[in-house]
Amino acid sequence: MGLLQLTAASGLAVAQTAPQAEEPAQDNTELPTVQVQAEHGEGVVVGYQPVATSTATLTQMPILDIPAAVNVVTQEVIVDQNARTLDQVLANISNITQANTLGGTQDAFIRRGFGDNRDGGVLTNGLRTVLPRSFNATTDRVEVLKGPASTLYGIQEPGGIINVITKRPQETFGGSLSGSLTSFGGSWGDFDITGPIAGTNFAYRLIGEMQDTNYWRNFGETEQTLISPALAWYGDSTAVNVSYTHRDYSVPFDRGTIFDLGTGKAVPVDRRTRFDEKYNVTDGDSDLFLASVEHAFNDAWKLKVNYAWSQDTYSDNQARVVTYDAKTGILTRRADATQGSTQTGNNVRADLSGRADIAGFKNELLFGVAYNDYDLLRTDMLRCKNQKGFNIYAPVYGTLPLCTTVSAADSDQTIQQTLYNGYAQDAFYLTEQWILVAGASYQYYTQMAGKGRPFNLNTDQEGSAFMPRAGIVYKATDKLSLYANYSTSFMPQSSIADYIGALDPETGVSYEAGVKFELLKGLTGTAALFNIEKENVLYTEVINGESYAKTAGKVRSRGLEFDIAGAVTDKINVIASYGYTDAVIVEDAQYAGKTPANVARHTYSLFTTYDFGKVWGDNTLKVGGGFHGRSAAPGVPANTYWLPAYVVFDAMVAYTIAAERPLTVQLNVKNLFDTTYYSSSTGTNNLGNTIGDPLEATLSARMTF
Repeated sequence: MGLLQLTAASGLAVAQTAPQAEEPAQDNTELPTVQVQAEHGEGVVVGYQPVATSTATLTQMPILDIPAAVNVVTQEVIVDQNARTLDQVLANISNITQANTLGGTQDAFIRRGFGDNRDGGVLTNGLRTVLPRSFNATTDRVEVLKGPASTLYGIQEPGGIINVITKRPQETFGGSLSGSLTSFGGSWGDFDITGPIAGTNFAYRLIGEMQDTNYWRNFGETEQTLISPALAWYGDSTAVNVSYTHRDYSVPFDRGTIFDLGTGKAVPVDRRTRFDEKYNVTDGDSDLFLASVEHAFNDAWKLKVNYAWSQDTYSDNQARVVTYDAKTGILTRRADATQGSTQTGNNVRADLSGRADIAGFKNELLFGVAYNDYDLLRTDMLRCKNQKGFNIYAPVYGTLPLCTTVSAADSDQTIQQTLYNGYAQDAFYLTEQWILVAGASYQYYTQMAGKGRPFNLNTDQEGSAFMPRAGIVYKATDKLSLYANYSTSFMPQSSIADYIGALDPETGVSYEAGVKFELLKGLTGTAALFNIEKENVLYTEVINGESYAKTAGKVRSRGLEFDIAGAVTDKINVIASYGYTDAVIVEDAQYAGKTPANVARHTYSLFTTYDFGKVWGDNTLKVGGGFHGRSAAPGVPANTYWLPAYVVFDAMVAYTIAAERPLTVQLNVKNLFDTTYYSSSTGTNNLGNTIGDPLEATLSARMTF
C-alpha cells in the first residue's frame, strides 16, 4: 500500500514527506518530494491536487466519486501565493466574486450568482460561525462546494458554501516560524508548533499571528493579533480534538470610491485618496471554540460529533458619504457609529456513517442531526446630521467630528434565529461504475428581528422545510467520471428595519451536470454546467405611496465552469479556473431583466510554479506566477453603472536553504503591473466601491522544524 493510501486509511491527522528514491550514480534527475496531507476525517490533498473530501457528503469520498463540483485550494497553494485573506484564496476558484465587505471588514462572496456578507456561507470545519474573517494562520485549506447545500448545511444561499478547514494537532513534532515585510509599510509574523505529549495519547498545537501594517491608501493602519491553542487525544478507536482561537483587530473601515453616474466611471481622483475620516476604524475581537469527537464502532461504522461556539464583538465609527455633486465634487457626509455589536453562534452536528451491504449492493450511509443558534445585538447606534462641504478634489480632513448622538429608533438592533435539522443520505453503489447519492432533510426554524427603543418587532416567524437532493456518477474509468445532480436550498426572510410579517422563505432549485478527470502526474479537473432558480425573493413595491414587502421575485443563474489543480509534471504545479455565469433578475417590480449587483459574467485565474530542484548544493529554488480577474459587474441592481473588467498579475520566487531547520526566503509581488481595479460595490448605490490593492511586494522568511 502506498503512502497516500496509508495516510487516508489511518484516520489520523498527519503531514509527511515521501522518501526520495536512491538515485543511480550516473543519473542526476531530481525526484521532488511529494507533500501528502490527511486531516482527520476531513480530506486528502497531494501538493496542489485535491484527492478526497468530506465537505460535499459529510463522508470521506474521492473527488471523482462525488456528484457535485468541489474545488480545493490546498496549503501549498496558500503558501506559494502568500495568501493573507480569503479573497486572495478564492481568486483561484471559478464563479466566485466579491460582494459588499462592509467597508473591508468582513468576508463577503457571491457564488454562482448568489450571496452577500453575513449570509452564513463561510463555514469552519463544516460549521457556521459569526467570524467576520474566517481565514487566518490556523487555516489548512479551503474547500468550496458549488450549488445548493441546504440538505446537509441548513439555511444557505443556492450558490454553494465555502468551508475553511483548520490545522489540527499532529502526532509527530514539527512547526514553523515566519515573518514578512510589506512594501506598504509594516510587518506580520506567525508561528505554528505541534507534536505529541510524551508518554500519552495526547497531541498539541499552538498557533499565533501578529500584524501591524500600514493601509495602502492615504491613511489607516491594520493591527491584529491571534492566538490558537489546540489539544487532541488519539485512542485506538476514538479521537477528540478541541481548539480555541482568539483574535483582536483594529482595521480601516473604508467604503472605497464613488462612481459618477453621468460618465459611468470612477471619479478622477488619485485612488489613494479617501473620502472619509481618520476615525473610520472598526475595533473588535472574535472568539472561536471548536470541539470534535470521532468514534469508530468497528471497521464499517463511526460517529462524529462536532461543535462550534463563536462570538464577535466590535464597535466602529465612520464618516458616511450621503450625496455627491458631480459638477463641483462636493460631498454631503454624515458621522455614524455602531457602539457595542455582539454576535454569537452555537452550532452542533452529530453524524453516524457507515458501510452496509443491502441485497448485495454496497451502501455508504449517513444519518445526522444538527442544531444552529444565532443571536445578534447592536446596542447603541449613533446617527448625526448631514454636513456638506467636503471636496474630493481638494480634501480637507477633520471638519466632520465624531458622532455622539444615540438614535433610539435605530438602536437595539436584534436578530435571533434557531434551526433544527435532521437528515439522511445514501451513496448507493449500483455497480463498480454507477454510484447514486441521494438524501433529504427536514428542517424547522424560528426567528425574530427588530430594533428601536421602545422595541419594534419587525420579523416574528417559524416554519419548516423539506430539502431533497440526488446525484448520480458514472465512472467511465478510474480516472474519468461523469455526474449529474439535483439539489435544493432555502433562506428564511427577515428584516431588522421594516415590518415584513411572516413571508415564505426564499427557495432554490439547481440542476447540474459535469465531468471529472485525473491526468498527467496528478492533475484533477472538473467541468460543470448548472442552472439555478431562486424564488420568493424579497422585493419592495410602492402602492398608493405605501411601501410593501413581497416575495414573488425570482432570480435565475446558469452557466459553466472549469477548474483544475495539481501536478502537470514532476516540477510543474498549476491551479486554474474559468467560470461563466449568466444571472438575471427574472421577476421583480423594479429590476426585472437586470443582472444582480456584483455578479460578473466571466471569471478566470491561473497560477503555476516551476520547481528547479537543487540549484546550489542541496538548496532549492521555486518560481511561479499567474493572474486572476473577471469581466464587468453591475454596481447596483438597476445596472446604472458597471465596475469595469480587470486582470491582475502576480509573481513569486522562493529559495530554500537546506539545513537541519530549513529556511525559505520568498518574494511575492501582487498586482505586478499596478492595475487599478474595483473588486465590489456596496450593492445599494454608487457611493461605495472597493478599490483593489495596488502593487505590493512582500518579502518573507519561513523556518520549518
